[in-house]
Parts: sequence; C-alpha cells; structure tokens
Amino acid sequence: MVAELQRTAEDVFLAATEGDDFIGVQNYTRLHVGRGGIEGAPPGSRTNQVGFEFRPEALAITVRRAAELTRLPVLVTENGICTEDDHERIEYTRRALEGLESCLAEGVDVIGYIHWSLLDSFEWVLGYWPRYGLIEVDRSCQARHPRPSGRWLGMVAAANALGGADTHE
Repeated sequence: MVAELQRTAEDVFLAATEGDDFIGVQNYTRLHVGRGGIEGAPPGSRTNQVGFEFRPEALAITVRRAAELTRLPVLVTENGICTEDDHERIEYTRRALEGLESCLAEGVDVIGYIHWSLLDSFEWVLGYWPRYGLIEVDRSCQARHPRPSGRWLGMVAAANALGGADTHE
C-alpha cells in the first residue's frame, strides 16, 4: 500500500524533474498508512489545528528522499504548521530547520527554505480559520500584526543559523 501511494503521489512527480535545475518540496506532517489506505494521526498524537500530526521531522525525511531519487538540489517551497499557539509554531519551525541542518551535514544540497505562510491565509476548504501565518491578519480591519514566530524566524534568517535565535520571545 505504501509503495503504491508513493508511486502515485510522489514518484511520478519526482521522475518528471529529469533535466531540471532543482526540486521543490512541500511538507507539513507525515501520513499513516494502514491496510485500507491513509489513516488519521494515531490516538494520543500531538496534532495541529486541523488534526494532522505534529511532525516537523517529516521535512528532513522528505528532503532526503527527494534528493536521493532525483539527484537534484532541494528547495523547500512550503513548510509550516497551523496553530493558535505561536510558541508551538516556533518549536515546529525550529525542529524542521534542525532536520534541514542534519541534511546539510550529510551532504544533501538544500538550497533554500520558505516558511508557510507569511500571513494567515484563506484555505480553500477551511476558509480563514486555520492560523498558519508568521503575521496575524485581523479580518475585521485587515491590520497585520507580526507574531513572535515571525521575529524569531527573521533572527534565524539574519544569522543564517539557529543557534542565536531565542525561542522564548
């Protein structure tokens, strides 16, 4: 079952990168597969605002697989979590970036990381409810308010390293 899902949901796209300069990947969680197909998060798992498993380590697994199968540099084009708890957003992002650091240490050519999302956005199925943004949007007046996670990620980007960014802002 896992092999068939990987073939239809991943491998067909990875194979289409032949001749490309890089591969872009998006990742937010991991999926659990049972005999009947994709299942929800295991009972008792830590989950995000919409019920997907809190699993920032899945990004490094995805990056390694994409790099191995395509032999291309990897650009993370989306990675993040929907949550009302901004400390959780920082934790998630820190752990995802730690995974990318381990990929780099192993020689995986990671050429960039784009957090999802800058702003709380409109999700086609869920509307404005899930909170993904580093910047909160007040829907009553459209005012933008940077969250601590946005300031934290800005410090990480400026330092080009996780070490100097305070996670308890």
